[in-house]
Amino acid sequence: MTPKTQLSRPPLERMLRIHEELRRGALVNCTQLVEALEVSRKTVVRDIAFMRDRLDLPIEFDARLNAYRYTAPVNAFPTVNVTEGELLALLVAQRALEQYRGTPFHRQLEVAFGKLARGLRDRISFSPADELRAVSFKNIGLGRTDLAVFNALSAAVLRQTEVTFAYRKPGETKATPRRVQPYHLANRENLWYLVGFDTARAALRTFALTRITDVKALAATFKRPADFSPEKFFANALGVLGGAGDWRVAIRFTAAAAERVREREWHESQEIRELPGGALELRLRLGALEEVEQWILSWGAAAEVMGPPELRERLGQTVNSLAKVYAGRR
Repeated sequence: MTPKTQLSRPPLERMLRIHEELRRGALVNCTQLVEALEVSRKTVVRDIAFMRDRLDLPIEFDARLNAYRYTAPVNAFPTVNVTEGELLALLVAQRALEQYRGTPFHRQLEVAFGKLARGLRDRISFSPADELRAVSFKNIGLGRTDLAVFNALSAAVLRQTEVTFAYRKPGETKATPRRVQPYHLANRENLWYLVGFDTARAALRTFALTRITDVKALAATFKRPADFSPEKFFANALGVLGGAGDWRVAIRFTAAAAERVREREWHESQEIRELPGGALELRLRLGALEEVEQWILSWGAAAEVMGPPELRERLGQTVNSLAKVYAGRR
């Protein structure tokens, strides 16, 4: 790679330079543009073709003048119209990038936002500091995913190639080998998960990327089922863990906690029944009970399980165990 190539301008900047030269009536040809833009002749020809064919600019080569020219007046280079509200949303999105710090997407999102911002530069003036001073984002417990693992799995998902990897289940000290057809990557509750068909177990499984190591892409390919969708797969999960069950969960919240419950959408199946005194009952339909048990415990005494009996019994056993733990530390 030559120094010229390393210092070449982004495509939009090059085309804006060509546009300005043509708009003011300058006689420019490939040789002049190659020197001015520090790119190859092929790049200049490709940029001009894009301007003519994709941006509908009236540009043509005049053989008599040995130069390019506009055949009609062009007042402005075609660009995206951005309203004040859309611009503020874009600025908020930039601030929101911080919640992805430590994830594989942070750098890609940062680069993409930079490209958008450069496209708006010299067209819009703004001072975002005052508007964004009251806007912030904070996620607790962001997952730390190995970038090499993420990249290998995302490539396999896109190419529909089988992979092998070592996977350590929660609570176990040793990892076991898995051979998987990777269907989908999902970010759920600040952690990345792979949904894939485990060939040895002949079933769909969910794998946390933080517990995956030694990913190897195989030559074998597969075809993702046409009826697979992540929305359907996670439909009966409160967070990540679904299941084959059909549990009708009812949780009663005190008036002090009810307002916080009303403020959020917890699950697609949720139904809220208002109770006297400001309390409420939240009803969910889930495929498994493990995650909802942990979630209910996070509310402390403000939440009481009304059903099913199996979940109420599990919570009772956990509460008794907690009481013994803390009783011994007085």
